[in-house]
Amino acid sequence: MSLRLIYRVFCHVAGWLALLARTSAAKDVEILVLRHENAVLRRQNPKPRLDWADRAALAALIRLLPQALKRHRLVTPSTVMRWHRRLVARHWTYPHRSGRPPIAPALVAIVGQMARDNPGWGYQRIQGELLGLGHRVSASTIRRILKRLGIPPAPVRCDHTTWRRFLAAQASTMLACDFFHVDCALTLQRLYVFFVLEVGSRYVHILGVTANPDGAWTTQSARNLLMDLGERADQFTVLIRDRAGQFTAAFDTVLADAGITVCKIPPRSPRANAYAERFVLTARTEVTDRRLILGERHLRRTLDEYARHYNGRRPHRALQLQPPRSDRPAVDLTHERIRLRSVLGGLITEYERAA
Repeated sequence: MSLRLIYRVFCHVAGWLALLARTSAAKDVEILVLRHENAVLRRQNPKPRLDWADRAALAALIRLLPQALKRHRLVTPSTVMRWHRRLVARHWTYPHRSGRPPIAPALVAIVGQMARDNPGWGYQRIQGELLGLGHRVSASTIRRILKRLGIPPAPVRCDHTTWRRFLAAQASTMLACDFFHVDCALTLQRLYVFFVLEVGSRYVHILGVTANPDGAWTTQSARNLLMDLGERADQFTVLIRDRAGQFTAAFDTVLADAGITVCKIPPRSPRANAYAERFVLTARTEVTDRRLILGERHLRRTLDEYARHYNGRRPHRALQLQPPRSDRPAVDLTHERIRLRSVLGGLITEYERAA
């Protein structure tokens, strides 16, 4: 930096010596040209950027100008004083100050996740939860973290529940049921399959197969469903069904006695029962459309085997690629060999590590 300043001073001294040999007319013309160039530069760049050498040279030369010319320069006395104050502030600034340590990014992520997952938690509630995890954080720090992340306080978060969160909370208490048919290969007999799907966990119950699904048969299937659910029946409050004639008042009464309200979808609106319709598409695509069904007994045995695969091994995108109730053995990474197991005569293949 000092060499650069010396070079600038040398250049200016050399320029002054060169001016001594020039006439006054040439100097006046040069001054006019420089003033015009200065005016052009001001129009193009109203805020020029000067480095420290420019500031030092201008601050030294501006003292030699007359008072009238000082008002029309790029550098005014107030500008020189501002440079001086900035230089003093930079000189007496201590960059390594001891104070409150910064908050770890992992802790910031935990606080943000807690606030998003629990809309009703305030600053002190999150503070207590962090204390249980071994993090001592003040409520004011949590407030600053949430403000930085753009997360509003608890009362505002409670009033803005998203549809995704609302529907996910309702799905754990909902059941969906429906029929789908399969035509036998030789006799062309049409068989009806009745199933119930737990919307929250995607667990499916194949309740029966029949060629005549009348009201009495469907009502008995509802009783079989309650037996399959056992004590878990108290977790469900709503069952979604269509307006088919197989669902009689007795069917609704059996479920109502167990505390489950039957909700009928609008007429000709299969999308209102989307979860059950999606299972029908999955079952047809993976099994019934790829295999000839010989009779009722064959269909029942096929669907029972498929239900075991669907509930215990098949990954679901809605469950983060996990099965509804996994029956996979514990993964042992020391076993490098992969064992294949055929399901439904090779229609489906399951994989697991084997010793």
